[in-house]
Amino acid sequence: MSGHSKWSTIKRKKAKVDSARAAEFQKFSRELMVASKLGGPDPAANFRLKTAIDRAKAAGLPADNIKRAIEKGSGASNQDNYEELTYEGYGPGGVAIFIEAMTDNRNRTAGDIRSYFTKFGGNLGETGCVGWMFKPVGLITFDKSVDYEKLFEAAITLGADDIEEDEDETRIITSVENFQAVVEGLEKEGFASIGADLTRLPENDLEITDESVATKILRLLEKLEEHDDVQNVYSNVDIDEDLAEKIG
Repeated sequence: MSGHSKWSTIKRKKAKVDSARAAEFQKFSRELMVASKLGGPDPAANFRLKTAIDRAKAAGLPADNIKRAIEKGSGASNQDNYEELTYEGYGPGGVAIFIEAMTDNRNRTAGDIRSYFTKFGGNLGETGCVGWMFKPVGLITFDKSVDYEKLFEAAITLGADDIEEDEDETRIITSVENFQAVVEGLEKEGFASIGADLTRLPENDLEITDESVATKILRLLEKLEEHDDVQNVYSNVDIDEDLAEKIG
C-alpha cells in the first residue's frame, strides 16, 4: 500500500488551481465517454460507467456535463474517436513511471510525453519496461469514521485481498476481477465508500532524498498529470513529505 500512499498522497496535498480543476473535469468527461461507448449508457448495467459517474460527481462535475459526456460516448450525439493507450518510462533517479492515456491522436500524445521525459532528465521506454512493476488492483476508500472491525469482516467475507488504515482513511484492496463484487457487496452491507477505483500499485518504492533529483521528478509527474490526454500517472517514487512540501 505504501506505493499508493506516496505519489498519490503528494498529489492530494498539492494545491489545485482553477485551470487544474478544468483539466480534471475534462479527464472525467473523457472517461465517461469511453465507458459509455464500451459498455452502454446505463450505469446499472455498466459498472465502469457507474464508478466513473461516482468519481465525477465527487469531484464536482456538473450533472449536465455528465449527461452530455454519456450521450456523446454512447452515440446519442457526435463522438470523438478516443483510444486507450499506455506509456512507460524512467524518470530522474531511475524512478519507474506508468501512464494511462485516452487520445484521438496517438502521434501527438506520444510526442508530447516523450518531450516531457527528455526535458526533465528521464527516458520514455518500450512497452513492458516498467509495467511489470505496477500491479493492477481495485482500491476502495473509506473515511476513518467507519467501523473498522465490521468493515474488515465484511470485506474479507466478500473476497477482498487486504485492508489497511492510516490516520486519514481506511483502504480495501481487491483483485481487478473481484472489484465490482466487493464494491457492490459492501454497499449492500451499508458501507458508503468515499472512493472506488481501479488503480495500479508499485511492487516496491524507490526512495529519493536528493532535492535536485526530487524536484525534477515532481515537475515531470506534474507535467504529465496536466496533459489533456493523460488520465492517470503511477510512479514508485518515495519522497519524504517534508522534502516534497519544501519543493512545493
